[in-house]
Amino acid sequence: MAELKTEQIRNISLIGHGGSGKTILSEGILYTTGVTNRFGSIEEGNTVSDFNKDEIEKQISINLSLMNTMWKNSKGEKIKINIIDTPGFMDFVGEVKAALKVTDISVLLVDAFKGIEVGTESSFKFTKENGNGVIIAINKLDTENANFDDVVKQVRDLFGPEVAIAQFPVNQGMGFHIIVDVIKMKQLNFNPNKKGEFVEEEIPAELKEKADIYRQNLIEAIASEDEVLMEKFFDGALTEEDIRNGLKRGLLERKLFPVFCTAVHNNIGVRTLLDFICDYGPSPADVKPVKAKSKNSNNYLEIKPDLNAEPVLFVFKTMSERNVGEFSYFRVYSGKVTAGMDLINANTDKIERLSTVYSLNGKERKEIEEAICGDLAAVVKLKDTHTNNTICAKSNPVLIDPIIFPEPNMTLAIYPKRKGDEDKMATSLHSFHEEDPTFLVNYDADISQTLIHGQGEIHLNTIINRMKSKYNLDVDVVEPKIPYRETIKSVAKDVEYKHKKQTGGRGQYGHVVITLEPLPRGQGFEFVDEIVGGVIPNRFIPAVEKGIVETMANGVLIGSKVVDVRVRLTFGSYHTVDSDELSFKLAATMAFKKGFKEANPVLLEPIYEVDIKFPEEFMGAVSGDVSSRRGRILGMESEGRLQVIKCHLPLSEMSGYSSRLRSLTQGRGTYSRKFSHYEEVPKEIESKIISEYEKRKAEENK
Repeated sequence: MAELKTEQIRNISLIGHGGSGKTILSEGILYTTGVTNRFGSIEEGNTVSDFNKDEIEKQISINLSLMNTMWKNSKGEKIKINIIDTPGFMDFVGEVKAALKVTDISVLLVDAFKGIEVGTESSFKFTKENGNGVIIAINKLDTENANFDDVVKQVRDLFGPEVAIAQFPVNQGMGFHIIVDVIKMKQLNFNPNKKGEFVEEEIPAELKEKADIYRQNLIEAIASEDEVLMEKFFDGALTEEDIRNGLKRGLLERKLFPVFCTAVHNNIGVRTLLDFICDYGPSPADVKPVKAKSKNSNNYLEIKPDLNAEPVLFVFKTMSERNVGEFSYFRVYSGKVTAGMDLINANTDKIERLSTVYSLNGKERKEIEEAICGDLAAVVKLKDTHTNNTICAKSNPVLIDPIIFPEPNMTLAIYPKRKGDEDKMATSLHSFHEEDPTFLVNYDADISQTLIHGQGEIHLNTIINRMKSKYNLDVDVVEPKIPYRETIKSVAKDVEYKHKKQTGGRGQYGHVVITLEPLPRGQGFEFVDEIVGGVIPNRFIPAVEKGIVETMANGVLIGSKVVDVRVRLTFGSYHTVDSDELSFKLAATMAFKKGFKEANPVLLEPIYEVDIKFPEEFMGAVSGDVSSRRGRILGMESEGRLQVIKCHLPLSEMSGYSSRLRSLTQGRGTYSRKFSHYEEVPKEIESKIISEYEKRKAEENK
């Protein structure tokens, strides 16, 4: 590997909806190129990329997996292909975003029967954000209901005129094994023995006209990228070299999305994909240099893939392995790295030593002498380096912009089943966040619960199961308490309370008169001291405010925080001997509770802004469900083949929504949410909430 150059590297990500064939494509690539001597199976749990216990049990990809192999291009040059297999379920979308950050080409797999699915569209959208070149593989062409033409139409309608057919199937359906390649203008007859071998044949006469049309369309798409090429195209003077250069440039600049044919379970079409990637796929030397912010000047610099420059690495994934420690997956953007090198983490300003550099194929790791710019590799046991960190030379620290991970869509409250496991639980949750930044955890003091946040039910269940298998930690999970708020709608004027207690000796005396007023939503709390004439000495005023603030924190109606209230302290009295801070604090507490109940109190509930995406045929079911959850639809719009409902939903009505949406849309709907504001709870629901709270408190006090 020492003679490898940056120009000989291809970094590809395998993306698409769950079940479209990404993991099996990676198996086909590794088997075809000789990395493995058997074709792995998801059902048998022996694929290279899905090696975690829960991935094998669930038969789905959960984590991104890094692999690599070697193949030769048409010139006979060795090409190193780094492959990242990504999950297809939207619960693990963070893994897809991480993979796209560090790869230059994406192979987007589309099911030849199901066509465009939610994950297909989302994956393509993410490639646009990152500027990845896209190769479209219409997969499962060997299934009974495969429909290449229909799927291509769907793809073109959604992704635009840049979609151009590079291959089309001859005998799609059961027994599929023949493809016409319009770049080579040859028919490829594959041996369906899973070895991926094929014989090039002349295109039969009955298919020649169809192939010529597709060839013409492809050349036109290539020529449309450039005025000079377009002129040559109209003059009929485009050379084969022009076409080759145009293909490479079109893929690099996202002006061409070539369509290929595959049936990866039988290893059909994999070799031609590899050939195309090696011949036309951009190397790290071809893509635009990544930009990074200099910590010395605060300006953005271009980090060019220069082997002789100072090293710059970006960590895109962290994985914890028992008995080994944390693996940090990285891409080298500049220079090269070797074992024993001391660099600085530009995010933490801490020195890190790269003990051993590894090349990975799933869970199999191999020590390598060096990783050059453009390459993907891993290192173990860094002291304080995490996903999204930049490691570089001490002389010129820079920060590469981080991966933007999505906000959580689901929240659960978590408790350890065994007393004394609190610290163990905290450690495990922190470790899982390091591995997966889309998984968040916090302690909410308002509701006194530890909350875990994720992308959906499958995501959080995976975390909980891993706590058991990895840390032998049993936990209970429940729906979180709703962080209601309490407030008032009218004024309670001159509310008086006199705290007076005499038990022999020195007594207690505190007398306050307050007025409560509602504040505009979001204003919080305001305390106004209007005492004149010293009827309450200045030294007791802070105690009055403290009593009110503490009462607001614990609530009056259901124990929830009180917000948006102004309290005016207008009058009172004191006793020269019996008055003290505690007496005035107690008097203020009781006066506030009394006045709060007189000021038309109401409960407020958190409202979330929710975007729901789904195929159009489920519009009635989804919109009806939103209405049944007291949702308010703000608008509807189309996004490609999908419909998007934008709505406001109360948090209290979103329990189990992830599962419900999947059920309503046959697994094809997704949603995102973010907090919007607080609104009044409807009276009939408010009464029920208060009644349940009072009943629970009565039982606790028995």
